[in-house]
Amino acid sequence: MLELDVWTNGFGSGWRVSHNAPLWNDNNCVGAATPDGLRSGARDRPLDGCLADLRTWSDANPGHRPILLKFEMKDGFNAVGGRGPAAFDALVAARLGQKVYRPAELAAGHRDLDEAVRAKGWPSRSELAGRFLIHLIPGTVEEGNPFDTLWTDREYATHLRDLAAGGRLDSATAFPAVHHAEAGDPRVRRYSDASLRPWFVVFDGDASAYRDGSIDTRWYMERGYLLVMTSAHRVPPAIDGRNPTEAQALERVGLLAAAGASVVSADWVGLPSVLATVVPRGG
Repeated sequence: MLELDVWTNGFGSGWRVSHNAPLWNDNNCVGAATPDGLRSGARDRPLDGCLADLRTWSDANPGHRPILLKFEMKDGFNAVGGRGPAAFDALVAARLGQKVYRPAELAAGHRDLDEAVRAKGWPSRSELAGRFLIHLIPGTVEEGNPFDTLWTDREYATHLRDLAAGGRLDSATAFPAVHHAEAGDPRVRRYSDASLRPWFVVFDGDASAYRDGSIDTRWYMERGYLLVMTSAHRVPPAIDGRNPTEAQALERVGLLAAAGASVVSADWVGLPSVLATVVPRGG
Protein backbone atom coordinates (compact mmCIF):
# COMPACT_ATOMS: atom_id res chain seq x y z
CA MET A 1 0.00 0.00 0.00
CA LEU A 2 1.13 3.52 -0.84
CA GLU A 3 -0.40 6.58 0.80
CA LEU A 4 -0.65 10.05 -0.71
CA ASP A 5 -1.72 13.08 1.32
CA VAL A 6 -3.62 15.55 -0.86
CA TRP A 7 -4.63 19.19 -0.24
CA THR A 8 -7.30 21.01 -2.23
CA ASN A 9 -7.93 24.32 -0.42
CA GLY A 10 -8.19 27.49 -2.47
CA PHE A 11 -5.13 29.12 -0.89
CA GLY A 12 -2.88 27.08 -3.18
CA SER A 13 -3.14 25.86 -6.75
CA GLY A 14 -4.09 22.43 -8.05
CA TRP A 15 -4.02 19.13 -6.20
CA ARG A 16 -1.09 19.46 -3.80
CA VAL A 17 0.70 16.43 -2.37
CA SER A 18 2.32 16.96 1.01
CA HIS A 19 2.08 15.57 4.51
CA ASN A 20 2.23 18.87 6.36
CA ALA A 21 2.37 21.74 3.84
CA PRO A 22 -1.17 22.81 2.86
CA LEU A 23 -0.14 25.43 0.29
CA TRP A 24 2.59 23.78 -1.78
CA ASN A 25 3.92 20.41 -2.88
CA ASP A 26 6.46 18.63 -0.70
CA ASN A 27 7.06 15.12 -1.99
CA ASN A 28 9.37 12.91 -4.04
CA CYS A 29 7.16 12.84 -7.16
CA VAL A 30 8.90 13.91 -10.37
CA GLY A 31 6.34 13.33 -13.14
CA ALA A 32 8.62 10.88 -14.93
CA ALA A 33 7.86 9.86 -18.50
CA THR A 34 10.49 7.08 -18.55
CA PRO A 35 11.77 4.67 -15.89
CA ASP A 36 15.18 6.36 -15.91
CA GLY A 37 13.53 9.60 -14.86
CA LEU A 38 11.91 8.20 -11.72
CA ARG A 39 15.01 8.90 -9.62
CA SER A 40 16.39 11.93 -11.39
CA GLY A 41 13.69 14.53 -12.09
CA ALA A 42 12.80 17.66 -10.16
CA ARG A 43 10.80 16.77 -7.06
CA ASP A 44 7.71 18.29 -5.44
CA ARG A 45 5.19 17.79 -8.22
CA PRO A 46 1.41 18.05 -7.83
CA LEU A 47 -0.83 15.00 -7.87
CA ASP A 48 -0.72 14.55 -11.63
CA GLY A 49 3.06 14.18 -11.38
CA CYS A 50 2.72 11.50 -8.71
CA LEU A 51 0.20 9.63 -10.83
CA ALA A 52 2.53 9.92 -13.83
CA ASP A 53 5.31 8.30 -11.80
CA LEU A 54 3.01 5.45 -10.84
CA ARG A 55 2.00 4.91 -14.46
CA THR A 56 5.60 4.96 -15.66
CA TRP A 57 6.69 2.49 -12.98
CA SER A 58 3.70 0.24 -13.66
CA ASP A 59 4.35 0.19 -17.40
CA ALA A 60 7.97 -0.77 -16.70
CA ASN A 61 6.86 -3.60 -14.39
CA PRO A 62 4.00 -5.37 -16.19
CA GLY A 63 2.09 -7.86 -14.09
CA HIS A 64 3.29 -6.33 -10.83
CA ARG A 65 1.47 -7.11 -7.61
CA PRO A 66 -1.77 -5.17 -7.16
CA ILE A 67 -1.13 -1.93 -5.31
CA LEU A 68 -3.57 -0.29 -2.92
CA LEU A 69 -3.35 3.50 -3.20
CA LYS A 70 -4.64 5.24 -0.11
CA PHE A 71 -5.51 8.90 -0.51
CA GLU A 72 -5.89 10.96 2.63
CA MET A 73 -7.74 14.06 1.52
CA LYS A 74 -6.16 16.26 4.15
CA ASP A 75 -8.68 19.10 3.96
CA GLY A 76 -11.34 17.29 1.93
CA PHE A 77 -12.53 17.87 -1.60
CA ASN A 78 -13.07 21.38 -2.95
CA ALA A 79 -15.75 21.02 -5.61
CA VAL A 80 -16.41 24.76 -5.73
CA GLY A 81 -12.75 25.29 -6.57
CA GLY A 82 -12.77 22.65 -9.30
CA ARG A 83 -11.26 19.93 -7.15
CA GLY A 84 -14.24 17.73 -6.36
CA PRO A 85 -14.89 13.99 -6.87
CA ALA A 86 -15.61 14.27 -10.60
CA ALA A 87 -12.40 16.23 -11.21
CA PHE A 88 -10.47 13.68 -9.15
CA ASP A 89 -11.86 10.86 -11.29
CA ALA A 90 -10.95 12.70 -14.47
CA LEU A 91 -7.37 13.25 -13.33
CA VAL A 92 -6.87 9.65 -12.21
CA ALA A 93 -8.41 8.31 -15.41
CA ALA A 94 -6.21 10.54 -17.55
CA ARG A 95 -3.03 9.38 -15.84
CA LEU A 96 -3.71 5.76 -14.90
CA GLY A 97 -6.49 4.76 -17.28
CA GLN A 98 -7.47 1.10 -17.19
CA LYS A 99 -4.75 0.30 -14.70
CA VAL A 100 -7.22 1.36 -11.99
CA TYR A 101 -9.67 -1.24 -10.72
CA ARG A 102 -12.93 0.68 -10.63
CA PRO A 103 -16.10 0.46 -8.55
CA ALA A 104 -18.10 -0.33 -11.70
CA GLU A 105 -16.06 -3.49 -12.22
CA LEU A 106 -16.83 -4.73 -8.73
CA ALA A 107 -20.49 -3.70 -8.91
CA ALA A 108 -21.12 -5.23 -12.34
CA GLY A 109 -24.42 -7.10 -12.30
CA HIS A 110 -25.37 -5.83 -8.84
CA ARG A 111 -27.22 -2.85 -7.39
CA ASP A 112 -24.29 -1.53 -5.37
CA LEU A 113 -20.86 -2.38 -3.99
CA ASP A 114 -22.12 -4.05 -0.83
CA GLU A 115 -24.35 -6.46 -2.71
CA ALA A 116 -21.54 -7.21 -5.14
CA VAL A 117 -18.79 -7.91 -2.64
CA ARG A 118 -21.03 -10.06 -0.46
CA ALA A 119 -22.15 -12.06 -3.49
CA LYS A 120 -18.84 -12.64 -5.24
CA GLY A 121 -16.06 -11.07 -3.19
CA TRP A 122 -13.11 -9.14 -4.56
CA PRO A 123 -11.03 -10.29 -7.53
CA SER A 124 -8.04 -12.44 -6.66
CA ARG A 125 -4.56 -10.96 -6.45
CA SER A 126 -3.65 -12.64 -9.73
CA GLU A 127 -6.71 -11.11 -11.40
CA LEU A 128 -5.62 -7.67 -10.19
CA ALA A 129 -1.99 -8.07 -11.28
CA GLY A 130 -0.62 -4.90 -12.84
CA ARG A 131 -3.39 -2.71 -11.45
CA PHE A 132 -4.12 -0.17 -8.72
CA LEU A 133 -7.05 -0.01 -6.31
CA ILE A 134 -7.73 3.40 -4.78
CA HIS A 135 -9.45 4.11 -1.48
CA LEU A 136 -10.17 7.50 0.05
CA ILE A 137 -10.31 8.62 3.68
CA PRO A 138 -11.15 11.98 5.25
CA GLY A 139 -8.05 13.92 6.27
CA THR A 140 -6.92 15.02 9.70
CA VAL A 141 -7.60 18.69 8.96
CA GLU A 142 -11.02 17.92 7.52
CA GLU A 143 -12.00 15.79 10.51
CA GLY A 144 -10.88 18.53 12.87
CA ASN A 145 -12.70 21.33 11.06
CA PRO A 146 -15.99 22.13 12.84
CA PHE A 147 -17.21 24.02 9.78
CA ASP A 148 -16.73 21.11 7.37
CA THR A 149 -19.97 19.15 7.31
CA LEU A 150 -19.29 17.15 4.13
CA TRP A 151 -16.34 14.87 4.67
CA THR A 152 -14.55 13.00 1.91
CA ASP A 153 -16.14 9.64 2.70
CA ARG A 154 -19.72 10.88 2.48
CA GLU A 155 -19.02 13.18 -0.46
CA TYR A 156 -17.49 10.43 -2.57
CA ALA A 157 -20.11 7.85 -1.57
CA THR A 158 -22.79 10.33 -2.67
CA HIS A 159 -20.87 10.72 -5.91
CA LEU A 160 -20.89 6.93 -6.47
CA ARG A 161 -24.57 6.57 -5.65
CA ASP A 162 -25.53 9.36 -8.02
CA LEU A 163 -23.29 8.09 -10.82
CA ALA A 164 -24.84 4.63 -10.50
CA ALA A 165 -28.34 6.10 -10.62
CA GLY A 166 -27.43 7.87 -13.85
CA GLY A 167 -25.77 4.83 -15.43
CA ARG A 168 -22.33 6.44 -15.25
CA LEU A 169 -20.60 4.48 -12.49
CA ASP A 170 -17.84 3.48 -14.90
CA SER A 171 -16.38 7.00 -14.63
CA ALA A 172 -15.60 6.56 -10.91
CA THR A 173 -12.05 5.58 -9.96
CA ALA A 174 -12.04 5.13 -6.18
CA PHE A 175 -13.68 3.47 -3.20
CA PRO A 176 -14.63 5.60 -0.19
CA ALA A 177 -13.54 4.09 3.12
CA VAL A 178 -15.16 4.17 6.52
CA HIS A 179 -12.43 5.77 8.60
CA HIS A 180 -11.64 4.74 12.20
CA ALA A 181 -12.46 1.47 13.93
CA GLU A 182 -15.83 0.97 15.57
CA ALA A 183 -17.79 -2.02 16.86
CA GLY A 184 -20.70 -3.40 14.87
CA ASP A 185 -21.55 -1.92 11.49
CA PRO A 186 -19.96 1.55 11.68
CA ARG A 187 -21.91 2.69 8.63
CA VAL A 188 -25.16 2.78 10.58
CA ARG A 189 -24.02 5.46 13.02
CA ARG A 190 -21.83 7.35 10.56
CA TYR A 191 -24.27 7.77 7.70
CA SER A 192 -27.82 8.79 8.54
CA ASP A 193 -28.64 8.57 4.84
CA ALA A 194 -29.06 4.82 4.48
CA SER A 195 -28.71 5.03 0.69
CA LEU A 196 -24.99 5.77 1.13
CA ARG A 197 -24.14 2.75 3.26
CA PRO A 198 -24.03 0.14 0.46
CA TRP A 199 -21.27 2.13 -1.25
CA PHE A 200 -18.81 1.45 1.57
CA VAL A 201 -16.97 -1.88 1.38
CA VAL A 202 -13.55 -0.62 2.51
CA PHE A 203 -12.79 0.07 6.17
CA ASP A 204 -9.64 1.79 7.45
CA GLY A 205 -8.62 2.23 11.06
CA ASP A 206 -5.98 1.89 13.75
CA ALA A 207 -4.83 -1.69 14.25
CA SER A 208 -4.78 -1.29 18.03
CA ALA A 209 -8.49 -0.49 18.06
CA TYR A 210 -9.29 -3.60 16.05
CA ARG A 211 -7.23 -5.70 18.47
CA ASP A 212 -8.44 -4.35 21.83
CA GLY A 213 -11.25 -6.90 22.13
CA SER A 214 -14.16 -4.51 21.54
CA ILE A 215 -14.54 -5.23 17.81
CA ASP A 216 -15.43 -8.57 16.27
CA THR A 217 -13.41 -8.50 13.04
CA ARG A 218 -15.11 -11.67 11.83
CA TRP A 219 -17.89 -9.30 10.72
CA TYR A 220 -15.57 -7.92 8.02
CA MET A 221 -14.26 -11.30 6.91
CA GLU A 222 -17.68 -12.94 6.70
CA ARG A 223 -18.92 -10.17 4.39
CA GLY A 224 -15.79 -9.96 2.27
CA TYR A 225 -15.02 -6.35 3.17
CA LEU A 226 -11.56 -4.91 2.68
CA LEU A 227 -10.09 -4.08 6.10
CA VAL A 228 -7.00 -1.88 6.32
CA MET A 229 -5.27 -1.91 9.72
CA THR A 230 -2.90 1.02 10.17
CA SER A 231 -0.07 1.77 12.62
CA ALA A 232 0.61 -1.92 13.12
CA HIS A 233 3.59 -1.16 15.35
CA ARG A 234 1.37 0.34 18.07
CA VAL A 235 -0.47 -2.89 18.85
CA PRO A 236 0.61 -4.04 22.33
CA PRO A 237 3.35 -4.91 22.88
CA ALA A 238 4.45 -1.95 20.76
CA ILE A 239 7.46 -2.34 18.47
CA ASP A 240 9.55 0.26 16.69
CA GLY A 241 7.55 2.26 14.15
CA ARG A 242 10.46 2.55 11.71
CA ASN A 243 13.11 -0.06 12.45
CA PRO A 244 11.81 -3.19 14.18
CA THR A 245 13.58 -6.46 13.63
CA GLU A 246 12.37 -8.51 10.71
CA ALA A 247 11.08 -11.16 13.10
CA GLN A 248 9.08 -8.59 15.08
CA ALA A 249 7.52 -7.12 11.95
CA LEU A 250 6.64 -10.51 10.48
CA GLU A 251 5.06 -11.60 13.74
CA ARG A 252 2.96 -8.44 13.79
CA VAL A 253 1.78 -8.92 10.20
CA GLY A 254 0.78 -12.50 10.97
CA LEU A 255 -1.06 -11.46 14.13
CA LEU A 256 -3.15 -8.83 12.34
CA ALA A 257 -3.80 -10.99 9.29
CA ALA A 258 -5.16 -13.67 11.62
CA ALA A 259 -7.36 -10.97 13.17
CA GLY A 260 -8.95 -10.20 9.81
CA ALA A 261 -6.75 -7.54 8.23
CA SER A 262 -6.71 -7.41 4.43
CA VAL A 263 -3.81 -4.94 4.48
CA VAL A 264 -1.45 -4.06 7.33
CA SER A 265 0.49 -0.80 7.28
CA ALA A 266 3.49 0.68 9.08
CA ASP A 267 6.47 2.82 8.04
CA TRP A 268 8.90 -0.09 7.84
CA VAL A 269 10.71 1.23 4.78
CA GLY A 270 13.90 -0.58 5.74
CA LEU A 271 12.22 -3.98 5.55
CA PRO A 272 11.14 -4.48 1.93
CA SER A 273 10.85 -8.23 2.44
CA VAL A 274 8.25 -7.64 5.15
CA LEU A 275 6.41 -5.00 3.11
CA ALA A 276 6.06 -7.57 0.33
CA THR A 277 4.80 -10.32 2.63
CA VAL A 278 1.49 -12.02 1.82
CA VAL A 279 -0.11 -14.33 4.39
CA PRO A 280 -3.58 -15.93 4.64
CA ARG A 281 -6.31 -13.73 6.06
CA GLY A 282 -8.04 -15.08 9.12
CA GLY A 283 -5.50 -17.85 9.49
